[in-house]
Amino acid sequence: MIGRASERSLRSDGKGDDPHPGRHPMTALAQRLPLPLRLALRELRGGLRGFYVFIGCIALGVAAIAAVGSVSRSLVLGISEEGQAILGGDLSFSRIHQPFDPEIRAWLDTLGEVSEIATLRAMARTPDGEAQTLIELKAVDDAYPLFGAFEVDGGGNLHDLIARRDGRAGLVADAGLAERLGIGVGDPVSIGNAEFALTGLIALEPDRLGSGLGWGPRVVISTEALESTGLIQPGSLVRWHDRLALAGDASAADVAAIEEQAKERFPEAGWRIRDRNDAAPGLKDQIFRFTMFLTLVGLTALVVGGVGVANAVSAYLDGRRDTIATLKSLGAGGGLIFRSYLAEILLLACGAIAVGIAAGALTPWLAGSALAGILPVADAVPGLYPVVLVQALAYGALIALAFALWPLGRAREIPATALYREHVAALAVRPRPVYVAALAVVLLALVGLTVGLAYEPFIAIGFVGGTIAAFVVLRLVGSGIMALARRFPRSRWIELRLATAAIHRPGAVTPSVVLSLGLGLTLLVTIALIDGNLTRQLTVALPDRAPSFFFLDIPRADAGRFRETVAATAPGGEIEEVPMLRGRFVSLKGIPVGEYAAPEEASWVLRGDRGITYADQPPDDTTVTEGAWWPAGYDGPPLVSFADELAGELGLSVGDEIEVNVLGRTFKAEIANLRTVDWTSLSINFVMVFSANTFTGAPHMVLATVTMPGGAESATELAVMREVTRNFPTVTSVRVREALETVNGLVRRLAWAVRAASGLTIAAGILVLAGALAASHRHRIHDAVVLKTLGATRRRLIGAYVLEFAIIGIVTAIFALIAGSVAAMIVVERVMELDFVFLPLVAVSAVGGALVLTVGLGLAGTWRVLGRKPAAYLRDL
Repeated sequence: MIGRASERSLRSDGKGDDPHPGRHPMTALAQRLPLPLRLALRELRGGLRGFYVFIGCIALGVAAIAAVGSVSRSLVLGISEEGQAILGGDLSFSRIHQPFDPEIRAWLDTLGEVSEIATLRAMARTPDGEAQTLIELKAVDDAYPLFGAFEVDGGGNLHDLIARRDGRAGLVADAGLAERLGIGVGDPVSIGNAEFALTGLIALEPDRLGSGLGWGPRVVISTEALESTGLIQPGSLVRWHDRLALAGDASAADVAAIEEQAKERFPEAGWRIRDRNDAAPGLKDQIFRFTMFLTLVGLTALVVGGVGVANAVSAYLDGRRDTIATLKSLGAGGGLIFRSYLAEILLLACGAIAVGIAAGALTPWLAGSALAGILPVADAVPGLYPVVLVQALAYGALIALAFALWPLGRAREIPATALYREHVAALAVRPRPVYVAALAVVLLALVGLTVGLAYEPFIAIGFVGGTIAAFVVLRLVGSGIMALARRFPRSRWIELRLATAAIHRPGAVTPSVVLSLGLGLTLLVTIALIDGNLTRQLTVALPDRAPSFFFLDIPRADAGRFRETVAATAPGGEIEEVPMLRGRFVSLKGIPVGEYAAPEEASWVLRGDRGITYADQPPDDTTVTEGAWWPAGYDGPPLVSFADELAGELGLSVGDEIEVNVLGRTFKAEIANLRTVDWTSLSINFVMVFSANTFTGAPHMVLATVTMPGGAESATELAVMREVTRNFPTVTSVRVREALETVNGLVRRLAWAVRAASGLTIAAGILVLAGALAASHRHRIHDAVVLKTLGATRRRLIGAYVLEFAIIGIVTAIFALIAGSVAAMIVVERVMELDFVFLPLVAVSAVGGALVLTVGLGLAGTWRVLGRKPAAYLRDL
């Protein structure tokens, strides 16, 4: 009754006639607000002291999530809005080996303007053959480009620059061609059997993004000049693209209708059709996956910051204990206390979230130049993306609420007498079941949001499970450290005795420090080991096992002479040759590819063209796991051997039928056996190996690998490239070392983005540690004053603090090393399907550097505590 009466008296100043008719209208408006909100606003009049860590933690995490999502949307929107230019038309029809039949081309001409281009890999060299490089060759007709503008440094028209003059055609190329060959504009360049003049350097290629990752500089010539190179032979790995610009203002529905009409009219065309609405599907998928990963990293920073929220709320309530005790002594109910301080926390959270959203929303305008050096992306479309910002808001609000409910619920239950006694003792009070239930609902909502919005829910579920497990284990680690410190033998070293006492005393920061440091350091170790293993795979493991060269488009008639040339240049070099064709899936088990339900991890096999071969004997380094290989000289119905792991993912087994389109013809074959394939070896491997009679009479080229004896030797490698290019100008040489360096360069650039995101987690950890110290600030002042009164020096107190944090930090670092290594191993082996190797130097360096930085900055926060004069504190007692 006293509580209700007092609450009514507290409300009375807003009821009835206003005794101050001349007061400010805003004051009158405030009096009409609910009592908890009025009390919250009055508390905030004193400023934000004690809440800076709270605001920083929430703003940092929300900004990370909003920034990642906004940049992703700006990139995807840029791809979508520039779909015609990226694709090169409203629709693109592509086929390997052969250009389209006249009947198909005539039909396309009735629909609008058509441009035909050809793309392939080839070798460019100086006329003397001393310098050569792999290039991405592109031959274009007079109609190119249908959309966008092709720009050349210094200006000039593309078609004028690649036209034939003085008996020699021109070409334009990336600046990388001139650098690799050591030439300049106007100098001659040989490609295949033809000689060209470099007439310009590419400034902008509008459809570059739709071409995917290139292994060499882009070189553009005319389709007329392509014929003179001798590169186009039956079975050559050349891809023909017919781009179509529809007449009039065609809608998305018109584009889709023509695509369906093309499939129905020419079911055996063997082409791949893409439209402007999905001009770069592979890149968009990678952006979404990368975005999801960075979002989870940002969410980790937000979760780590949530610990700081709990610490900040606890510290603030600890500082307001006299106010709470007074309100309770005057009869204020626990519910009023809870609602008023919850309102205050939510108001501050709204401000912090607004800061984070504002920072994240501005990122697309600031990130364009940085992203240009990381991803092969089109121009981003910066803007405000409400859906992304609402998602970040939801994450921030749920995290703030989740970590604030427990300390608020605990403050509601502590009686006034206990609050006064907390000068000398702390009570362990648990919130009421209703608050625990509310906390459970908030956590379920957070989990649902994380999994529901994830591009790959399975990975998000793993993240949620890992976070929960980390919280539980870190809580146990913190309790274990406190228990061990409590049982630690009494030491004669006073600093150690003070440190162990501080670790387990009531109100110790040990649980908070272990939780925040453990999450941040675990994430850092995980990322460092993944990055280290991927770099090791590309720079050490793969080069050690991979062949030195791949040679493409070797004419069957020249295979013997090719072997002789390589053997003479690199005696002892190991040469492996197989027939090589390209084909694409038409159906599996009688179901068209477009309708086949393939899991995401295996769907790449069904997209685009696949390399295929035939053989009488099983390939080396392979094992038949199911079924049997066909006998030598087999002449029955076509059979195929399928990679066992992919067959399992696609739901295929021995006896199933597949259809593939090769050279414009559809071949049906029965799966005779399944076999192991080691893709990481970079040796010659195929998803499908057919019986030799399947492609009888089909024109094709030979694919060869060359492995140098005793490992790669640069001088010998260059000699092999020079001799092969000189004697076989139409053969394409792919030097594995250079290809791996290209991939490794891209991985390194992406890794910087990941490290920057993980750095936010460390920043959040520093804020959390500062919050933990703030939460124990009153206790530390009390301890320091008492110890100084008894004669302790500042040096001795500093030594005790260093030992305290060193003990906690080292134990937490050990946990982070173990947990981070396990997480990295799961990602490397299960997701990337690579061999995992523990890299102690990488892991220890990462955790050691972050630990020194975090704990060092945390200890800096204790300096103010040590500077307090005992007299001023003792007079207040």
